[in-house]
Amino acid sequence: MASLRHGVIEISKLETRDPRGPIAVPGGMIHDWVAAVFIPGVTLAQTLALEEDYDHHAEIFRPDVMRSKILSHDGDSFSVYFRLHKKKIITSILDTDHDVKYHVIDDTHATSRSHTMRIQEVENAGERSEYLKPLGNDSGFLWRMNTYWRFEEKDGGTYVECRSISLTRDIPAGLEWAIGHYVMSIPLESLQFTLGTTRKALTGATAPRAAAGAESSQQ
Repeated sequence: MASLRHGVIEISKLETRDPRGPIAVPGGMIHDWVAAVFIPGVTLAQTLALEEDYDHHAEIFRPDVMRSKILSHDGDSFSVYFRLHKKKIITSILDTDHDVKYHVIDDTHATSRSHTMRIQEVENAGERSEYLKPLGNDSGFLWRMNTYWRFEEKDGGTYVECRSISLTRDIPAGLEWAIGHYVMSIPLESLQFTLGTTRKALTGATAPRAAAGAESSQQ
């Protein structure tokens, strides 16, 4: 808590373990990370207003978000479209639809969860020949992503915690040297960027320091 109040983004890798051994995910990999940030001088209401302003997320969260749009909105439920961009040795661009639900518990506590409903890799993005690859028949950099958020206003600001659980294709044998680090680093760097940018957008402050720790903890 002290490090959060000093501007550090705390990030940890989580693992669900079975006493009998590793849990097999045939052809896939599950990435489970949780991160938290403290945003000083900002209320819960201000934080939620930014989170729900999906039509402007492409402006706030560039370059990771290239396009954003609210497809439908009913009370605390949203259907949202994002075009996501990742470039690190390999560039991947994804068109995604998300089902998002918020729950305001009281004046100082709220939660939300987001589930991907569609993820399609974009080939030749921005060109006349642009097209979407068939669902599940692509490079496999992201097949599913669920995020779970918790918000608490106290200590003169708002604490924001995000847990991201994503499914990617397993790394093909012999390609670990080429794409292994890329696939493994995306969830960590995405959380770091998202929480850091959220803090910066709400406070106008410089980006927080690098993530503190990447320790695995048993669920």
